[in-house]
Amino acid sequence: MKTVMVNPNEVKRSWKLVDAEALPIGRVASEVARLLMGKHKAIYSPNVDTGDFVVVINADKAILTGNKAQQKKYFHHTRHIGGERWISYAHWQEKDPAYPLKTAIRGMIPHTTLGNKIFKKLKIYAGNEHPHSAQNPELITLKI
Repeated sequence: MKTVMVNPNEVKRSWKLVDAEALPIGRVASEVARLLMGKHKAIYSPNVDTGDFVVVINADKAILTGNKAQQKKYFHHTRHIGGERWISYAHWQEKDPAYPLKTAIRGMIPHTTLGNKIFKKLKIYAGNEHPHSAQNPELITLKI
């Protein structure tokens, strides 16, 4: 049996639509990361971007379980001495409702140049509207 090498130019990409309303952030993030990396395809290769484009809507309505909504903090450093900052989940819900989901997904894909390329195929929107209807994205219902 021959080993099949994936050619990046021959990968067929499709568009997937994920509705995050009333779903836990971590579960949505793990499924979206799987779709972005292409692990759901038979031709998956860790050194080639084989994933699909993913559009996530209703990111502001994704939930956190337990007491995480009150306790969760996001780390930020100003790159100055003593510039450590901890920003609450509530602050990000007001400022950018898609940020918690975006950071959860970013943490689940590789932190390499290939991971940066994969992450650019992600489109997250806080509301129900998105400008990618011309691509006819396939609706993915998460089994949670």
